[in-house]
Amino acid sequence: MAATTAKAVAPLSRKRRIVIWTLVVLASVLAVVSILTTWVNRQVLDNTAWNDATTEIVQDPKVQTALATFTVNQLYDNVDVGKALSERLPPNLKQLGPPLAGALEQPATQGVARLLTRPRVQNLFINASAIAHEKLVDVLENKTGFGISTGSGVVTLDVHQMVVEVGTELGIPSDALAKLPAKAGTLTLMKSDQLSAVQAGVQGVRVLSAWLLVGVLFLYGLAIFLARGARRATLRNAGIGLALVGLLTLVLRQLLGNYITDSLAQPGYEPATHRLWLIGTAILGQIGAAALLYGVIAALGAMFAGPSAPALWLRQRVAPVLNERQGIVWGGVAFIYLLLVLWGGTHALRTWWGILLLGGLIALGVVALRRQTLQEFPPGQQLVPASAGATPSTTGELARLQELHEAGTITDNEFVERAKKLAHT
Repeated sequence: MAATTAKAVAPLSRKRRIVIWTLVVLASVLAVVSILTTWVNRQVLDNTAWNDATTEIVQDPKVQTALATFTVNQLYDNVDVGKALSERLPPNLKQLGPPLAGALEQPATQGVARLLTRPRVQNLFINASAIAHEKLVDVLENKTGFGISTGSGVVTLDVHQMVVEVGTELGIPSDALAKLPAKAGTLTLMKSDQLSAVQAGVQGVRVLSAWLLVGVLFLYGLAIFLARGARRATLRNAGIGLALVGLLTLVLRQLLGNYITDSLAQPGYEPATHRLWLIGTAILGQIGAAALLYGVIAALGAMFAGPSAPALWLRQRVAPVLNERQGIVWGGVAFIYLLLVLWGGTHALRTWWGILLLGGLIALGVVALRRQTLQEFPPGQQLVPASAGATPSTTGELARLQELHEAGTITDNEFVERAKKLAHT
């Protein structure tokens, strides 16, 4: 029996194991880079996603409060509000203009916050952001012309018109508002000393976001292909690696958001800054959660196909349906997958290539599982629970183990352990 076992086992060489682990680790590292580049490409550089985020930002109460404070400050810093109010007061009350302006500053901020709930005012901010984003992307992609110059390398968000709108609502005369400097309500998004480096980075993002995911899937697949005799374990390790990448992304998003809020936000703007970060990195969070979900599913699927007692018990229960009622199996799988597509919980489930890829992987998993249950529990064989104490013949069980090992269903170590147990029965 020992000789038979030794002949049947062809363990992976140390060199091949190192290659397989290197591929899994490299794929996981590239997955982190792929997630970051995909987020930049899908949210930062995409006009539709940017405008959706801007709409969510301007409708957020914390952001509205911060934006109201900024707008009123811009108005008070660039217009003599006290003098402007004095001009509208009767002659005997003109001296009340400056103190009235000071008393109105806080109520004005609250009023502007309420004003920002109006769609007309929100659209001013959304339109200004859309224009700034288009210019920003053009500059980052080194596109000149169409009124855009990269000579100074400065791109701004201009909410000047919103400041004027607020001043009008507060009753400031139009001639006073006409004297507002053009820079009032202007936020600089990028300066010239940042231009060349960011342009190079954007060009890299465009290329990497398209190919890194392909590279990650290829490396994981290559590792599984090379791991003959240990493919299930390699699939499990790849799933765990992908899940850790997703978890790392979510943790880093949270930690970076806290750092930016605590260290870089201006005093008084911390809540709004935190909300801006969460909204601006929403797609990053979605990608991280999707990687975590897919990794966990892959790892659990590999464990379900493993030699553990719970996994064997589960496969024994599903074997009759899986082996002999394929119509029910495929119909149920198709129904569940259609529900997932209609749910569209991840970006992949909202794209044609993602739907086809995930559908193909699920179909491949069902085929592999059926192949395994056909070998473990052939149709017509009485399925006796392990607790019943009945054991198959040693020769037949060893032959079945040999088939599972050659098919890559069980690893070398699992084959040796189970063969040793049979040898002592």
